[in-house]
Amino acid sequence: MSPIESLRLALLAAALLAMPAFAAPPADLDARVDAAMREHGVPGMAIAIVENGKPVLAKGYGVRRLGLPERVDADTIFPTGSTGKAITAAALAVLVDDGKLRWDDKVIDHMPWFRMHDPWVTNEMTVRDLLVHRSGLGLGAGDLMFVPASSRSRADTVRALRHIKPATSFRSGYAYDNLLYAVAGQLIEEVSGQTWEVFTRERVLKPAGMDDSVTEQSARFANPNRAWPHARTGGAVRGIGAQAVLDERKTLGDNGAPAGGLSSSANDMGQWLQVQLGKGTWTNDAGAPVKVFSEAQSKQMWTPAVLTPTPAWPGKLASAAPKFSSYALGWNVRDYRGEKLLDHGGAVFGVQAYVAMIPDRDFGIAVLMNSEDTQAMRGVALEIIDHAIGAPETDWVAAFDEFMDARIEGGLKALAAAAKSRPTGGGKPSLPLAQYAGRYRDPWYGPIDIKGGKGALRIDFLQTPGMAGSLEHVQHDTFRTVWDDATIEPAYVTFALGADGKVERITMKAASPIADFSYDYQDLLFTPDAGASK
Repeated sequence: MSPIESLRLALLAAALLAMPAFAAPPADLDARVDAAMREHGVPGMAIAIVENGKPVLAKGYGVRRLGLPERVDADTIFPTGSTGKAITAAALAVLVDDGKLRWDDKVIDHMPWFRMHDPWVTNEMTVRDLLVHRSGLGLGAGDLMFVPASSRSRADTVRALRHIKPATSFRSGYAYDNLLYAVAGQLIEEVSGQTWEVFTRERVLKPAGMDDSVTEQSARFANPNRAWPHARTGGAVRGIGAQAVLDERKTLGDNGAPAGGLSSSANDMGQWLQVQLGKGTWTNDAGAPVKVFSEAQSKQMWTPAVLTPTPAWPGKLASAAPKFSSYALGWNVRDYRGEKLLDHGGAVFGVQAYVAMIPDRDFGIAVLMNSEDTQAMRGVALEIIDHAIGAPETDWVAAFDEFMDARIEGGLKALAAAAKSRPTGGGKPSLPLAQYAGRYRDPWYGPIDIKGGKGALRIDFLQTPGMAGSLEHVQHDTFRTVWDDATIEPAYVTFALGADGKVERITMKAASPIADFSYDYQDLLFTPDAGASK
């Protein structure tokens, strides 16, 4: 044997030894999942695990809906929230492979009517910029255009973007948004001639073997094997009180689907993990490779584009905190216990999801859950990841419990302090209630109605069906919403008067200090709608 051949064999042997060993799911996984679900009142959960390019687990736990006997199985579909951003990125990757666009093309070159608030940003915004949260928009800007579910179209939503003022300069930092993923979905339609729903289904989901997954909300509602959303909304802040079933038709509008409207099952998430770990290609049951997108586009989607904050994690979570963190195209890229981790969380009201991969170990996991009890889902996921990489056993469910308990306690204390700081008696409104009534309009959200009668005021967000309720006086010209749908986050509504003594503008802010950022009330500025009929 020649020296060169000896060296080659030695290098091959070293490479084989360095390959990660196959690690089956923890032997006590079922018991651990059941315990976490019982402890936190989680109705249902589904888990997919992929090792060495193949699924080793796809399983459901619990029930699809509280009060009904139907069990979650590996084909039960759950809304996957923002974990679907990677699906939208993959749909764009297919168009790049087709030669229809490039990642650094200007958006306006493919969608001439696209506008940001700043004309210079409009001209500079690229396809890549749509996906990496560096546009200058504030956290969750514009989310009230599709959560709760809206009646407006996706194109109309994109047109409204021009009215949202930036919070920072373009590409100066990271602030998570959903709205620009809706723009990405519209861009797919402009380039391909097919809606995001159709193109994603035909060019991503079907080639990936994701047969249960659906892109349309109507298709989810038509599937009897679906999980229903649940949440605790009966307390002073969201997250405490009894678990209750939510109205599944109000959680997300179709206009925001490219940011988080995909519904999928454990079996299909296993398929998706295979495609991702296979750098765009998976092997079907016949042993044939199936390409969804190219390895070159996989590299693009996994390459960090913007640094993200790495604050210290509190208490028992400290040892899980990343030392570096970044955002790629629909994926977080960070470290975990010395491993490179790609992950993303997802949340649609009443449902949560988490997807994570360690590419160097050819390992991936997806967890779907039909409630908002984050600690159960994230804790179980990290414990499975620890098992896969041979890390010390840690009770991550308890660690997340500590964090969530502190968060809720902080929210309750802040509410109590705010109530205590108000002047005794609250001060009377400046005007008779009927004089607050009228049609008002925000440049990006659109119209609301304030109506008076029988000594009370009502507010109605006209492009969000069911987002209506009473206004309860708090102090001076500030009122608090009492929504007809108690699952909607309450807000303070403040009327400001002009020199003529009439309402000049209305501002809002969430009543709860721990409200979900998608309730971006603080970005609204309503003024009297001069064009409204009297």
